[in-house]
Amino acid sequence: MLIPVRSAGALHRLLDVLPVFLGDPRITTRFTLAPGSDFDVEALAALDRSGARTVPWQEALRADHDLVLAASPKGELRELSGPRVLLPHGAGFNKAVRGDGSPGVPSGLDPAYLLPGGTPWADLHALAHDNQVALLIHHCPSLVGRASVVGDPTLDRLLVSTSHRTHYRDALGTGRRRLVVLTSTWGPESLLSRRPGLPGELVALLPQDAFQVALVLHPNEHSRTGAFDLSRQLAPALAAGLVLSRPYEEWAALLVAADSVVTDHGSTALYAAALGRPVVNAYDGGNELLPGSPMARLLARAPRLAEAGQLEEVLVGAARLDTRPVAEAAFARQGEALPRLQRRLYRMLGLRPVAPAPEAQAFPAPTSVDRRPAAHAVRTELDGRRIIVERFPPQTPRAVHHLAAEHPKAGPRAVQSAAVLWRCARPTGPGPAGPRRFSTTWTAVGWTAHVLEEAPLCRTAAAVLSAERCLLRHRSHGLFSIRLEPHRAGGRMSRIDPVAAVSAVHAWLGAAAPAAVASAVPVVLTCGTGPLIVRVHVCPPAPEDLDHEL
Repeated sequence: MLIPVRSAGALHRLLDVLPVFLGDPRITTRFTLAPGSDFDVEALAALDRSGARTVPWQEALRADHDLVLAASPKGELRELSGPRVLLPHGAGFNKAVRGDGSPGVPSGLDPAYLLPGGTPWADLHALAHDNQVALLIHHCPSLVGRASVVGDPTLDRLLVSTSHRTHYRDALGTGRRRLVVLTSTWGPESLLSRRPGLPGELVALLPQDAFQVALVLHPNEHSRTGAFDLSRQLAPALAAGLVLSRPYEEWAALLVAADSVVTDHGSTALYAAALGRPVVNAYDGGNELLPGSPMARLLARAPRLAEAGQLEEVLVGAARLDTRPVAEAAFARQGEALPRLQRRLYRMLGLRPVAPAPEAQAFPAPTSVDRRPAAHAVRTELDGRRIIVERFPPQTPRAVHHLAAEHPKAGPRAVQSAAVLWRCARPTGPGPAGPRRFSTTWTAVGWTAHVLEEAPLCRTAAAVLSAERCLLRHRSHGLFSIRLEPHRAGGRMSRIDPVAAVSAVHAWLGAAAPAAVASAVPVVLTCGTGPLIVRVHVCPPAPEDLDHEL
């Protein structure tokens, strides 16, 4: 069996199909890089990552194949021998790409590619819905009888993955925050092309303890731009906590983990709709989206995001809409793709399967986690011993009360101007290289005193000793041990970032006279940050905190 690949996205689609052959030693699979694509560099890298055995294109042309399985009809694939199966490499046919094939014809249904020289290219078009079969016959009437509705194997994996939602969110470090996933297709009408600043704007405006923001890019965009330039272009947003999804499988785990999806006209959002995720329309219009397509109907129903500052309000409206009925026009035979594909593909091979079709497999947990920001612009609201804390990136346009920065990681400018400086204790244990023979370390009490001398604008220095313990030194009020209680609900325990609690205590101390603090401690404060409210104990310094090594 030969699998010609023109792009990483097409390869990823085909990898979701290949489980139908699991356990069959009679099937030998070879991949080849089909020439002529603008995205072949990333396709080659994706093939290498997959561990696939590849053959040169010229060798593939000379060989005889019992089956050719493809997710794109473009290029010289008609020169390959053997029965050919074609799958779409997205959720249906929703747009026409300018300058690629016949004007106004849905990408993937163009007779110029499907009927080269008037001859059908594929023996089987394996589609996801009866509507897609009707579209295919409308544009290519001679293909009647060559199409079959098998379902969508990628959607089936997403549906199976829903039981892993909590696991995915734990891997992402989402906690009780709301995860907003931005999805961008490729090309001049994509979200990233039209609104390149939107990811950074959302990260700067949304409270960091209430929201997590992730970006899912089309594999073609990863290929066109490259990981190096993507990291450079998105650097401020990434430093502030933006999660940039890897192009294979991780995007799907993020959709399962998401609380809402902000999208352009790329069909990834149809998968989100099939999962019942609220969808927000951030498409600025153009010529690519086809009227009447499932994606056009989804965007017509979804509330529109004109400016980043409207997102929290728009999300309220999006949550009221059930997106699943729209997705039903793109996905039929849900949960049946692998059995249906197995029957059709083995019939074309003239073989009987050695085993029943496997169940769709859940996607692996994400490995791209949000980076812990090294600085926060902090807004606090005090009501006696109750403190509400909202944190934003330092570049936020919102009004804030103080800057908190990690020493020295945040850099000299932030360190010298921050009212709150913190440092996290190193993990206990010798580490992978074994214990260090010669070392000098700060104690928590020594470091907090040193920092206040080194940074004259700093009012509070805090050594974060664990998720529940800090030693805090205030310039006017002295030393305190901080203890954080976890939030308990539904049989789970959730913890706030201890650095947020440090800002809460800093605000409380800054509003009180030294005599009032001395008479109140030990005291229990209530700290609210994002969706969580926890109790924070402020006590006289504990000896084990003073000598804790940093």
